[in-house]
Amino acid sequence: MAALGETPAAERYAAFRHRPFLSYWAARFLGNFSTQIVSVAVGWQMYDLTRDPFDLGLVGIVQFLPSLLLVLVTGVTADRFGRRLIMASALGVEAACAAALLALTLHGGMGPLPIFAVLALFGVARAFYGPASSSLFANLVPPEDFANAIAWNSSAWQMATIIGPVAGGLLYGLSAEAAYATAAILMVIAAGLIFTIPKPAQRGETSRPTLQTLFAGFSYIRGEKVVLGAISLDLFAVLLSGATALLPVYARDILELGPWGLGLLRSAPGIGAICVAVWLAGHPIRNHAGATMLGFVGLFGVVTVVFGLSTVTWLSILALTLLGATDMFSVYVRETLIQLWTPDAVRGRVNAVNQVFVGASNELGEFRAGAMAALIGTVPAVVVGGIGAVAVAGLWAWLFPALRKVQHLDGRH
Repeated sequence: MAALGETPAAERYAAFRHRPFLSYWAARFLGNFSTQIVSVAVGWQMYDLTRDPFDLGLVGIVQFLPSLLLVLVTGVTADRFGRRLIMASALGVEAACAAALLALTLHGGMGPLPIFAVLALFGVARAFYGPASSSLFANLVPPEDFANAIAWNSSAWQMATIIGPVAGGLLYGLSAEAAYATAAILMVIAAGLIFTIPKPAQRGETSRPTLQTLFAGFSYIRGEKVVLGAISLDLFAVLLSGATALLPVYARDILELGPWGLGLLRSAPGIGAICVAVWLAGHPIRNHAGATMLGFVGLFGVVTVVFGLSTVTWLSILALTLLGATDMFSVYVRETLIQLWTPDAVRGRVNAVNQVFVGASNELGEFRAGAMAALIGTVPAVVVGGIGAVAVAGLWAWLFPALRKVQHLDGRH
């Protein structure tokens, strides 16, 4: 068990002493909150249209591919141009996509192909939003408040995953139109909040792009074995054990819940994660950071197996809550390593690569889950994935001894 130090109460909110970070946090929350509404609505609508879990997997991969295909462009863009402008523009495009889904729904009689087309554009916007967003907040707080800012930054996303799916389920219960319209409005508000952030100092690239500058993010991660181990650990663990795409199947066919139940299932991991994030803001990891990360990734796989086998609603919700809690430790360690150990001049490119890894673990993980569910059944697909995550944690402890031996997150020693 990691040795954890307690921070004085006044320091638990250190990041919020910086007003630009407060505006950023609010914008990030609203942006992710509205994205969750869209995610729940699209998932339920797609399953209503096709009743095929494979299509739920395609929803994820269609949104991920732009991050993969544009990784060299999005990272350089975040390092060369204003990160505020990129974030606000991306949120504007996302709002347009939500409006397009609203229009398609109002038109009626649509098939899955138009939805996939809109989601592909949505994925392009997210591809540019991610590196800029992850890099901007590091410019809004001093280095001594990075760890605290990361915990609260994660809490914005996790709070959105708690409230967003429930809101999405309730709004979709009223109508799909209500869900998409609400998401579009909130995305516009989030874009406006971004412009209230004063232009921060940013050490950007000024020279003409070359192959070396384009691949700088990959080069840095390849050379920094601890960061490589942390990012790839998350990639393979969640790639194997991610079951989010199959929650509509659990809500409808296994647990026999309605749209509100899907929202509850989607929010459960966020409840666990936000509790851990808030706790970490006051009790940062002081020692054995690498071993802590590996241990909680293993537990992540165990609770995935429990969820996969459960046919009782309360046990499924508890397992999903623990799944989010264990994953939050991994997220905290990984993001702290990236932000504290990466020079600002290449932070956008490193975060672009990290986004591809995270996207691969989430969206490709959803595709993997959907494809396996179509082949061997939903429950076996989730259980096998959880067992795989446990195996990955053990293998990475052996392959990356430097990661296992990391003690502190505030430096390289």
